[in-house]
Parts: sequence; structure tokens; C-alpha cells
Amino acid sequence: MTATRFRNRRNPVLILILCLLSSGSAAPCKIAQAGPDSTYLAKRQKAAELFDKGKRLAALPLLEELVRTNPQDDEMLVALAASLVEHAATLTDEEAAGKERLRARDLLDKAWDLGNTTPLALNLSQLMRQLPASGAIKFSDNPQVEKYMQAGEAAFSRRDFEEALKDYSRALELEPRNPSAALFTANTYDRQNEFANAAEWYQRAIELDPNVETAYRYYADMLAKEGAMGEARAMLIQAVVAEPYNRIVWRELRAWATLNNTQINSIYIGIPAVPKDGAAVGVNLNPKQPPLVSSAWEAYQAVRRNWQQGGEFKKRFPEEKEYRHTLAEESEALIAAAKVLETLNEDKKTAELSVNDAALTLLLRLRHAGLIEPYVLFSLGDAGIARDYAGYRVSNRKKLEEYMDKFVVPPAH
Repeated sequence: MTATRFRNRRNPVLILILCLLSSGSAAPCKIAQAGPDSTYLAKRQKAAELFDKGKRLAALPLLEELVRTNPQDDEMLVALAASLVEHAATLTDEEAAGKERLRARDLLDKAWDLGNTTPLALNLSQLMRQLPASGAIKFSDNPQVEKYMQAGEAAFSRRDFEEALKDYSRALELEPRNPSAALFTANTYDRQNEFANAAEWYQRAIELDPNVETAYRYYADMLAKEGAMGEARAMLIQAVVAEPYNRIVWRELRAWATLNNTQINSIYIGIPAVPKDGAAVGVNLNPKQPPLVSSAWEAYQAVRRNWQQGGEFKKRFPEEKEYRHTLAEESEALIAAAKVLETLNEDKKTAELSVNDAALTLLLRLRHAGLIEPYVLFSLGDAGIARDYAGYRVSNRKKLEEYMDKFVVPPAH
């Protein structure tokens, strides 16, 4: 497994964010009452304090004891899983390290069964499921680079940041374009509050791998720690553009919104149902909707019908054997509906009909902003449409960022 695929396993989240992950508020972390045993509670408090300070190796023995004592304590299960992942990085025996990570995955499954759906648990579980059967992590095909990267990760986990920087530097000397080495260098400076150096290296990691969200997200965490919420917002928008279908990015964006006493906008146009896979298409419109407005959705349905039954998909995608929902089909259908509305709105007698409909008003706003395609990719990105994302992003990154800025992410306070 490459380092890129397992790029998020240690997130330099601020202590404030860590509190959010466990309690859902910006207040200091509070330890839930686990039972009447005062000894257990005291050890639990100590383990939580060590964990929140980033001292996960120190917390590990306590967490092991706590989970043995109370295997139903879902918060401690998650903390133990995270600490095991960090401990695995210190092991020179790759097989033992892999087993440690796989055990962490099992603990997260148990926490899920117990109802723990905190962002920390969800993010870590998502990453654990990307592991190969062995649980191994690989940073480079160059054995010497791999050696230095593993050594750097071990030093980082021990909080020996100076040694970690030396190891990452040695890896970069041999492989200057290794994005993980650049990212972990930035992260290490970040942990030492050397923000200028960290910013430089985060930017370098972004340049090396601009279509991976991790460096943007780590950079945003650091900016938030400095109180630069507007800059953090911009960096998280770029993270979403890098990987819009990665749930970790959206959890982080929602955490940012919570810190800013706001919430991410849910952008969705309610569209009449359209049969899939070329089945007979019949207009299924709201009978209470004015006929003039219904004509806009009839235009939408006509375009979809042509793609599904009229041969447009085969014409536009001759290399694909089976029909799929595409960015082009959905965008053209929505634009067709918007054009009808624009024509209707030229008549003052009918303009009010569409203006008073929230879905149609949103459609017109997107049309006038030239952002229907980003809307389709972000809000309607099913398996078919998602296949068109990478190609669209090549020439339209700024447009994707503009959509997130204008429609999805509220301003920083």
C-alpha cells in the first residue's frame, strides 16, 4: 500500500478540535462518567488527558487496562485504537506493526457497534479499511527511502521531532518528490509550533500532490490554531476540490463551521424523478405546480430521455459499453430547464411563478453564476458522475472553488 492512500492516519488536529471530536462543543473535554468505581474513573481521566495532549504512547498502557476492565467504554476503545496506530509506527517488525493496526480496526468496529460515531472514530475507521490484509504501510518503492520514512514515523510517534525531521530530510534527499516526506516534515514543524516552516512545507506537499486533500487539511488545522479562520476556510475549500468524495474532508469542514458558530449549506435542487438505465421516461411532476413552471422540468426530462433512449450517451461516449449517468447529461438537462425559466421570466406575468419556487430560484442562481457543472459534481455526484470529476477538475479548479465559496461554505467570523 502506498503512503498516499494511507495519508491521513495522524492528523495534527488542535486540542480544541479534539474536544469537538469527542464532545461536540468547543469547551474543554469532559470525561463521561463510566461507573461508580473511583479508581477506574481516575485512570480514565488520566488516560484522556494524555491522549488529548498527543501523548498517545504514554496513554497506551492505561487505555489497555481500561478496555480490559470495561470493554463497553466506546470512547476508550476509540482512544486505544488511535494509540495503537501510533504505537505501530514505532515497531521495526512489519508483521507485528500490521497486526497492531488490524487490531485497531477491530476495536473501531466494536466502538461503532456501541454507537460511537464521533468524527475521530469515523475518520480512523475509514483509513483502517484502506489497509491491505497484512496491515502494512508503504511510503516508497525505494528501500532506502522506505527505511528513513519508517524511522521518521517511529521518531515522530516517540515525540522525538528533531530526529524525525532528520529522517524525513534523508528521505527527501533520495526522493525529492516524495509527498509524504514533505507532508510529514510540515506536520513535524507544526507540532513544534514552528508555523512559518510548517507553512512552507505544507505548500510544498500541496505542489507535489495537489489532488490529495491531506496537506490542505493539515494546513487548515494549523491556520485555525493560529486563529486565521478565513485562511483555514480557503484551505479546506481546496481540500474539498482535491477530493470531494472523501468523507473525512467534509467532517473537517463541518468541524470548522462549528468553531465559527455556523453550518455548511446543503445545496440541492429537488428534481422530479427520472427512471434509470433507459427505462421508459415519463414526466412525473407535482400536479400542484403551475403548468408554466412544469414546462421547465419537462425540458429537463426531455434531455435525460434523449441521453437514455435517444442514443446521445452512445454518441458522446462510444468507448463505454454500458449507460451511466454523466456530468454532461445532468448539466445539459439542468441548463435546458434554466433556459425555459429564463424565457418565462421575460414575461412579467410568469416571472413570479419561478421566483417563488426555491428549487427553481436556486437553479437560476447557479445558471447565472455559470456554476451548474460544479453543483452537479458536488451535490449529485453518484458513481457515474464521479467518474467525470478528475477530467473536469484539470481545467476548472477555480470554478469548483468558486462554487464552494459562493454557495456551500459560509464566511468566517
